[in-house]
Amino acid sequence: MDAEPKNSGGEIEPWGDITPDAARRLVSAAVHAFAERGYHATTTRDIASRAGMSPAALYIHYKTKEELLYQISKVGHERALEIVERARDSAGTPAERLARAVRAFVRWHAEHHMTARVVQYELGALAEEHHAEVIAVRKATDGAVRSIIEDGVKAGAFDVPDVRGATVAVLSLCIDVARWFNARGRSTPDEVGDLYAGLVLRMVGADGGQDRRS
Repeated sequence: MDAEPKNSGGEIEPWGDITPDAARRLVSAAVHAFAERGYHATTTRDIASRAGMSPAALYIHYKTKEELLYQISKVGHERALEIVERARDSAGTPAERLARAVRAFVRWHAEHHMTARVVQYELGALAEEHHAEVIAVRKATDGAVRSIIEDGVKAGAFDVPDVRGATVAVLSLCIDVARWFNARGRSTPDEVGDLYAGLVLRMVGADGGQDRRS
């Protein structure tokens, strides 16, 4: 992930596998426009202009503005799910796996803060079919985190009376990083990831909340 190109705002862009180049430029331009102005206030002309293309050229690759949002949301949610599932399936205690999941999930939302802002907060603008598809990925992400917490409860390592509620709290905490993270701020994505991993371990009552690097 660190090898991916960065935009002018310092954010690592997760669009390296989108082809052709024009389609990738349009997605990147749409992310910036949606993050700065919001989906509804952004026009296809805004997006095309940011990509250095004509509005007509945009429609060669994406039929509608909503299709661009769907591409962004789908890729973003799938990347986030991969991160959480990798941690869930890794070796170690439930505390180590939960810390690993939170650390990576937070780091992704910090490194890709503009993308994540669009991915997480513009869902309501998706067409019904696309919305349902993305929600299914979100539910899978929720399930992956919940399974780690359940493992910890079963092992007696976590003190969590409401697993479902704790899962929502953990994911909400991580996702909110996209709203406030500043690439030019004092904290790096790794530092924020470490901080949040420790906070979450304390939240679930894991061995006094001691964060274990993994």
